[in-house]
Amino acid sequence: MKIGIIGVGNLGGTLARKLSAAGHTVLVANSKGAEAITPFAKDIGATPTDVYGAVQAVDLIVVSVPFHSVASLPKDLFKGVPSTVPVVDTTNYYPGMLSPQIAEIDGGMTESVWVARQLGRPVIKAFNNIIAASLADLGRPVGSPDRIAIAVAGDDEDAKRVVMGIVNDVGFDPVDAGSLDESWRQEPATPAYCCDYDVAETRKGLAAAENGKARAKLADLPEVFAKLGANPNHGDIIAANRALCARS
Repeated sequence: MKIGIIGVGNLGGTLARKLSAAGHTVLVANSKGAEAITPFAKDIGATPTDVYGAVQAVDLIVVSVPFHSVASLPKDLFKGVPSTVPVVDTTNYYPGMLSPQIAEIDGGMTESVWVARQLGRPVIKAFNNIIAASLADLGRPVGSPDRIAIAVAGDDEDAKRVVMGIVNDVGFDPVDAGSLDESWRQEPATPAYCCDYDVAETRKGLAAAENGKARAKLADLPEVFAKLGANPNHGDIIAANRALCARS
């Protein structure tokens, strides 16, 4: 497929690299423009462009900017983009840490519902419940016993199938997490969030999530990771996530 990716931070950049390596044609864009992103694009075998170029004549669009920056994307960005082109939202809301407070979400709106409203476009929630290091290094062939699962939520079943296909392409098992309204089940600090679980454990975590409980746990995140020290290894991070997200 031809895939446009807006945002090449830790997660978006890693996903761009993986999709390019999997044989997809990848266009990458960020807020600094095509020239600034050219060295990265050349390194991964992608095409640099601006945000408008990333959404034109593509089969799939990935939005991987900082959560609050979604609201700053051009309001006409998707003008002329066919409704059949899936838009993937990889973002996460970390209020008071990585994101400013957003009243609608603090009032109970599901994060990706808010994203869809800012974009004026339905989205599929995916790649938000895996850390960039796991995405980069822990992809495995289909059928591998240690294959990690990634939750995929959305309302358009055809679009969801396309996104689940690219999850598989980059080495992970897709898990259907339900509708976009239900995507709170894969938001930060829920039981299936960034824990490197397989399909069975991911499904169990999604089912165990309780609406409204994650935010209280999320407030403990800075303290939890401060205890890990300046340079925690991957295993320590996953273990900390599992312990935090499993709290009742």
